[in-house]
Amino acid sequence: MTANKNTKKSPFPGMDPYLEQHWGDVHTSLMVYIRNQINVQLPDELQARVEESTAIQIEDEARRVVFPDVRIVEDQPYQPSGDEGVALVTETIRTAKPIIIKMEIETRTQRTVEIVDISSNDRVVTAIEVLSPGNKIGYESRLAYKRKRAAYIESGVNLVEIDLVRDGDHIAAIPLPLIPKQYWDDYITCVQRATKPCQFELYPMPLRQPIPDISIPLRRTDKDVLLQIQVLIDQCYQDGRYWRTDYSLTLRPRLSELDAAWADTLLANLPEGQA
Repeated sequence: MTANKNTKKSPFPGMDPYLEQHWGDVHTSLMVYIRNQINVQLPDELQARVEESTAIQIEDEARRVVFPDVRIVEDQPYQPSGDEGVALVTETIRTAKPIIIKMEIETRTQRTVEIVDISSNDRVVTAIEVLSPGNKIGYESRLAYKRKRAAYIESGVNLVEIDLVRDGDHIAAIPLPLIPKQYWDDYITCVQRATKPCQFELYPMPLRQPIPDISIPLRRTDKDVLLQIQVLIDQCYQDGRYWRTDYSLTLRPRLSELDAAWADTLLANLPEGQA
Protein backbone atom coordinates (compact mmCIF):
# COMPACT_ATOMS: atom_id res chain seq x y z
CA MET A 1 0.00 0.00 0.00
CA THR A 2 1.65 3.26 -1.08
CA ALA A 3 0.27 6.66 -0.13
CA ASN A 4 -0.21 9.02 -3.07
CA LYS A 5 1.65 12.31 -3.36
CA ASN A 6 -1.34 14.39 -2.28
CA THR A 7 -1.37 12.86 1.20
CA LYS A 8 0.57 15.03 3.63
CA LYS A 9 -0.34 13.46 6.97
CA SER A 10 0.56 10.07 8.38
CA PRO A 11 -2.32 7.62 8.90
CA PHE A 12 -1.05 7.06 12.45
CA PRO A 13 -2.43 9.47 15.07
CA GLY A 14 0.90 9.78 16.90
CA MET A 15 4.34 8.48 16.04
CA ASP A 16 4.43 6.69 12.69
CA PRO A 17 6.48 3.51 13.34
CA TYR A 18 7.43 3.38 9.66
CA LEU A 19 9.49 6.55 10.18
CA GLU A 20 11.82 4.49 12.36
CA GLN A 21 13.06 2.76 9.19
CA HIS A 22 14.54 6.10 8.07
CA TRP A 23 15.62 7.35 11.47
CA GLY A 24 18.85 9.01 10.33
CA ASP A 25 16.94 11.40 8.09
CA VAL A 26 14.05 11.91 10.51
CA HIS A 27 16.39 12.49 13.47
CA THR A 28 18.42 15.12 11.60
CA SER A 29 15.30 17.09 10.71
CA LEU A 30 13.72 16.67 14.11
CA MET A 31 16.71 18.21 15.94
CA VAL A 32 16.54 21.34 13.79
CA TYR A 33 12.77 21.61 14.19
CA ILE A 34 13.08 21.27 17.98
CA ARG A 35 15.69 24.03 18.08
CA ASN A 36 13.51 26.35 16.01
CA GLN A 37 10.33 25.72 17.99
CA ILE A 38 12.05 26.30 21.32
CA ASN A 39 14.01 29.39 20.30
CA VAL A 40 10.90 31.46 19.63
CA GLN A 41 9.78 30.86 23.25
CA LEU A 42 13.02 31.54 25.11
CA PRO A 43 13.97 34.59 27.18
CA ASP A 44 16.51 36.87 25.48
CA GLU A 45 19.45 35.50 27.47
CA LEU A 46 18.86 31.91 26.37
CA GLN A 47 19.50 30.26 23.02
CA ALA A 48 18.85 26.73 21.74
CA ARG A 49 21.54 25.21 19.56
CA VAL A 50 22.08 21.89 17.81
CA GLU A 51 25.43 20.71 19.12
CA GLU A 52 27.40 17.95 17.43
CA SER A 53 29.83 15.45 18.88
CA THR A 54 31.69 12.66 17.14
CA ALA A 55 31.79 9.28 18.80
CA ILE A 56 33.40 6.00 17.87
CA GLN A 57 30.73 3.32 17.83
CA ILE A 58 31.62 -0.31 18.23
CA GLU A 59 28.79 -2.79 17.91
CA ASP A 60 29.36 -5.62 20.35
CA GLU A 61 26.17 -7.61 20.04
CA ALA A 62 25.94 -10.41 17.52
CA ARG A 63 22.30 -9.77 16.70
CA ARG A 64 23.08 -6.57 14.84
CA VAL A 65 26.47 -5.51 13.53
CA VAL A 66 26.53 -1.77 12.95
CA PHE A 67 30.04 -0.62 13.85
CA PRO A 68 32.76 -1.51 13.18
CA ASP A 69 32.77 -3.01 9.71
CA VAL A 70 34.81 -6.20 10.15
CA ARG A 71 36.20 -7.81 7.04
CA ILE A 72 37.89 -11.23 7.04
CA VAL A 73 40.50 -11.48 4.32
CA GLU A 74 43.29 -13.84 3.43
CA ASP A 75 46.80 -12.47 3.28
CA GLN A 76 50.29 -13.91 2.78
CA PRO A 77 51.84 -15.22 6.03
CA TYR A 78 55.06 -13.77 7.30
CA GLN A 79 58.10 -15.60 5.89
CA PRO A 80 61.39 -14.96 7.72
CA SER A 81 64.46 -14.42 5.55
CA GLY A 82 67.80 -16.07 6.12
CA ASP A 83 69.36 -12.78 7.13
CA GLU A 84 67.26 -12.64 10.28
CA GLY A 85 68.99 -15.62 11.89
CA VAL A 86 65.86 -17.73 12.10
CA ALA A 87 66.15 -21.31 10.87
CA LEU A 88 63.47 -23.92 10.34
CA VAL A 89 63.90 -26.95 12.60
CA THR A 90 62.80 -29.43 9.95
CA GLU A 91 61.34 -29.17 6.51
CA THR A 92 58.16 -30.94 7.70
CA ILE A 93 57.13 -28.03 9.94
CA ARG A 94 54.77 -25.79 8.04
CA THR A 95 54.13 -22.16 8.83
CA ALA A 96 50.42 -21.68 9.56
CA LYS A 97 48.70 -19.29 7.22
CA PRO A 98 46.71 -16.98 9.48
CA ILE A 99 43.45 -15.28 8.71
CA ILE A 100 44.06 -11.55 8.92
CA ILE A 101 41.16 -9.67 10.49
CA LYS A 102 41.06 -5.96 9.77
CA MET A 103 38.77 -3.71 11.78
CA GLU A 104 37.59 -0.38 10.45
CA ILE A 105 36.47 1.91 13.26
CA GLU A 106 34.00 4.45 11.94
CA THR A 107 32.50 7.47 13.59
CA ARG A 108 29.04 8.96 13.61
CA THR A 109 27.87 12.43 14.43
CA GLN A 110 25.64 12.62 17.49
CA ARG A 111 23.39 15.65 17.87
CA THR A 112 21.94 17.20 21.00
CA VAL A 113 19.81 20.32 21.36
CA GLU A 114 21.39 22.41 24.12
CA ILE A 115 19.76 25.48 25.63
CA VAL A 116 22.56 27.77 26.74
CA ASP A 117 22.70 30.97 28.79
CA ILE A 118 24.61 33.41 26.59
CA SER A 119 24.78 35.89 29.48
CA SER A 120 26.71 33.34 31.53
CA ASN A 121 29.51 32.19 29.20
CA ASP A 122 27.20 29.85 27.29
CA ARG A 123 26.46 27.74 30.34
CA VAL A 124 24.30 24.79 29.36
CA VAL A 125 20.90 25.03 31.04
CA THR A 126 19.01 22.15 29.41
CA ALA A 127 19.98 19.29 27.12
CA ILE A 128 17.43 17.58 24.88
CA GLU A 129 18.40 14.13 23.65
CA VAL A 130 16.38 12.44 20.91
CA LEU A 131 17.50 8.84 21.28
CA SER A 132 18.64 6.68 18.39
CA PRO A 133 19.36 2.95 18.09
CA GLY A 134 23.04 3.87 18.42
CA ASN A 135 22.33 4.98 22.01
CA LYS A 136 20.34 1.85 22.86
CA ILE A 137 22.19 -1.04 21.20
CA GLY A 138 25.59 -2.41 22.21
CA TYR A 139 27.44 -2.27 25.51
CA GLU A 140 30.04 0.33 24.49
CA SER A 141 27.49 2.61 22.84
CA ARG A 142 25.15 2.43 25.81
CA LEU A 143 28.02 3.08 28.22
CA ALA A 144 29.15 6.14 26.24
CA TYR A 145 25.63 7.57 26.32
CA LYS A 146 25.26 6.94 30.05
CA ARG A 147 28.55 8.77 30.70
CA LYS A 148 27.36 11.72 28.64
CA ARG A 149 24.07 11.78 30.54
CA ALA A 150 25.85 11.58 33.91
CA ALA A 151 28.04 14.52 32.92
CA TYR A 152 24.96 16.64 32.26
CA ILE A 153 23.32 15.70 35.56
CA GLU A 154 26.51 16.25 37.57
CA SER A 155 26.86 19.69 35.98
CA GLY A 156 23.38 20.74 37.08
CA VAL A 157 21.84 20.57 33.61
CA ASN A 158 18.17 19.74 33.03
CA LEU A 159 17.88 16.62 30.87
CA VAL A 160 15.09 15.70 28.46
CA GLU A 161 15.24 12.26 26.80
CA ILE A 162 12.84 11.59 23.94
CA ASP A 163 12.64 7.96 22.83
CA LEU A 164 10.74 7.50 19.57
CA VAL A 165 12.45 4.29 18.43
CA ARG A 166 11.47 0.79 19.49
CA ASP A 167 14.77 -0.81 18.52
CA GLY A 168 17.22 -1.52 21.33
CA ASP A 169 16.84 -1.81 25.08
CA HIS A 170 15.53 0.77 27.52
CA ILE A 171 18.17 3.45 28.17
CA ALA A 172 16.31 6.50 29.52
CA ALA A 173 17.36 7.76 32.95
CA ILE A 174 14.22 6.55 34.69
CA PRO A 175 14.77 2.90 35.70
CA LEU A 176 12.51 0.51 33.83
CA PRO A 177 11.07 -1.06 37.05
CA LEU A 178 9.75 2.39 38.03
CA ILE A 179 7.76 2.69 34.82
CA PRO A 180 4.24 1.22 35.03
CA LYS A 181 4.33 -2.02 33.08
CA GLN A 182 1.55 -0.98 30.73
CA TYR A 183 3.93 1.65 29.30
CA TRP A 184 6.97 -0.61 28.78
CA ASP A 185 6.33 -1.04 25.06
CA ASP A 186 5.42 2.60 24.41
CA TYR A 187 7.48 5.49 23.18
CA ILE A 188 8.38 7.71 26.12
CA THR A 189 9.89 11.02 27.15
CA CYS A 190 11.73 11.39 30.45
CA VAL A 191 12.44 14.79 32.01
CA GLN A 192 14.97 15.13 34.82
CA ARG A 193 15.19 18.57 36.39
CA ALA A 194 18.48 19.82 37.84
CA THR A 195 16.64 20.97 40.96
CA LYS A 196 15.22 17.47 41.53
CA PRO A 197 17.82 14.97 40.24
CA CYS A 198 16.11 12.00 41.91
CA GLN A 199 12.71 12.75 40.42
CA PHE A 200 11.58 11.83 36.91
CA GLU A 201 8.74 13.20 34.85
CA LEU A 202 7.49 10.45 32.56
CA TYR A 203 5.46 11.14 29.44
CA PRO A 204 4.10 7.88 28.00
CA MET A 205 3.55 8.08 24.24
CA PRO A 206 1.30 5.17 23.23
CA LEU A 207 1.36 4.25 19.55
CA ARG A 208 -2.40 4.68 19.24
CA GLN A 209 -2.52 8.24 20.60
CA PRO A 210 -1.14 11.63 19.53
CA ILE A 211 2.21 12.50 21.11
CA PRO A 212 1.67 14.75 24.15
CA ASP A 213 3.30 18.16 24.55
CA ILE A 214 6.35 18.23 26.83
CA SER A 215 7.25 20.87 29.43
CA ILE A 216 10.91 21.81 28.98
CA PRO A 217 12.59 23.19 32.12
CA LEU A 218 14.96 26.15 31.92
CA ARG A 219 16.62 28.14 34.71
CA ARG A 220 15.10 28.13 38.18
CA THR A 221 13.59 31.57 37.65
CA ASP A 222 12.13 30.77 34.21
CA LYS A 223 8.81 29.26 33.28
CA ASP A 224 8.88 26.02 31.33
CA VAL A 225 8.54 26.21 27.56
CA LEU A 226 6.36 23.82 25.61
CA LEU A 227 7.71 21.32 23.12
CA GLN A 228 5.02 20.15 20.70
CA ILE A 229 6.61 16.98 19.37
CA GLN A 230 3.58 15.82 17.38
CA VAL A 231 3.67 18.95 15.25
CA LEU A 232 7.35 18.32 14.51
CA ILE A 233 6.88 14.64 13.66
CA ASP A 234 4.11 15.65 11.26
CA GLN A 235 6.51 18.18 9.72
CA CYS A 236 9.18 15.49 9.31
CA TYR A 237 6.59 13.33 7.56
CA GLN A 238 5.62 16.09 5.15
CA ASP A 239 9.05 17.58 4.44
CA GLY A 240 10.63 14.15 4.01
CA ARG A 241 7.89 13.12 1.55
CA TYR A 242 7.08 10.11 3.70
CA TRP A 243 3.57 10.12 2.32
CA ARG A 244 5.24 7.87 -0.26
CA THR A 245 5.69 5.19 2.43
CA ASP A 246 4.84 1.63 1.46
CA TYR A 247 2.76 0.46 4.41
CA SER A 248 2.71 -3.11 3.17
CA LEU A 249 6.33 -3.59 4.22
CA THR A 250 7.14 -5.54 7.39
CA LEU A 251 8.24 -3.40 10.30
CA ARG A 252 11.55 -4.05 12.04
CA PRO A 253 11.27 -4.48 14.94
CA ARG A 254 7.76 -5.86 14.74
CA LEU A 255 4.86 -4.38 16.64
CA SER A 256 3.27 -6.31 19.46
CA GLU A 257 0.46 -8.63 18.42
CA LEU A 258 -2.23 -6.25 19.64
CA ASP A 259 -0.65 -3.16 18.11
CA ALA A 260 -0.02 -5.00 14.84
CA ALA A 261 -3.71 -5.96 14.61
CA TRP A 262 -4.71 -2.36 15.35
CA ALA A 263 -2.27 -1.02 12.73
CA ASP A 264 -3.58 -3.48 10.11
CA THR A 265 -7.12 -2.25 10.72
CA LEU A 266 -6.00 1.37 10.59
CA LEU A 267 -4.14 0.94 7.30
CA ALA A 268 -6.89 -1.16 5.77
CA ASN A 269 -9.32 1.72 6.30
CA LEU A 270 -7.22 4.33 4.51
CA PRO A 271 -9.19 6.36 1.96
CA GLU A 272 -9.16 5.04 -1.58
CA GLY A 273 -6.12 6.29 -3.42
CA GLN A 274 -4.06 6.63 -0.23
CA ALA A 275 -3.61 2.95 0.64
